[in-house]
Amino acid sequence: MSRTIEGMSDVEVLGLIVGSAVADWYLQEAGGSLSALLDEATDTGPTRQWVQSRVRAAAELMRRSLLQTLGTRDVLTEPDRVREFLLLTLSGRTREVFVVIFMDAQNRVIASEELFQGTLTQTSVYPREVVRRVLALNAASVIFAHNHPSGVAEPSHADQALTKALKLALALVDVAVLDHFVVAGTGAVSFAERGLL
Repeated sequence: MSRTIEGMSDVEVLGLIVGSAVADWYLQEAGGSLSALLDEATDTGPTRQWVQSRVRAAAELMRRSLLQTLGTRDVLTEPDRVREFLLLTLSGRTREVFVVIFMDAQNRVIASEELFQGTLTQTSVYPREVVRRVLALNAASVIFAHNHPSGVAEPSHADQALTKALKLALALVDVAVLDHFVVAGTGAVSFAERGLL
């Protein structure tokens, strides 16, 4: 009986991407932690860079596949795929990044863009630039997302105030804000699910 990929160990799955001998060594070097595999802060040698590029390529393929899927379906019927896409896009980033997913009138993804990058603890987001980009793409609705490199996915008061300001600015051009996610580590908190919109 053949095993599914879901039944494989971390080393076995990594081995499919980089080869089994390298996978075992590399995972041990990363302290057995999958989340440490792509840690950009660590010292990297040629082998580690090669493995990192392979793992990043696999993650990017998955991210693009999810984005294509969201471009053909109503995102409101695919909340888990939106969450997976955002985790692949923002997890492991060492600086705060603000992403906007732009959607058409049927809530299908038109584009996903990193509009702003910041520091370890904050990103300056300009509502005027968000509105400008929404109009350029002729979007009918948006989903916001940003990461917390600290590893804590809880929305801050500043996050809530920013969401309110963006929502007010976009309401003036008849664009709906469907959600705002805060991504940290392996978690993503939804403002909509928390009743914060």
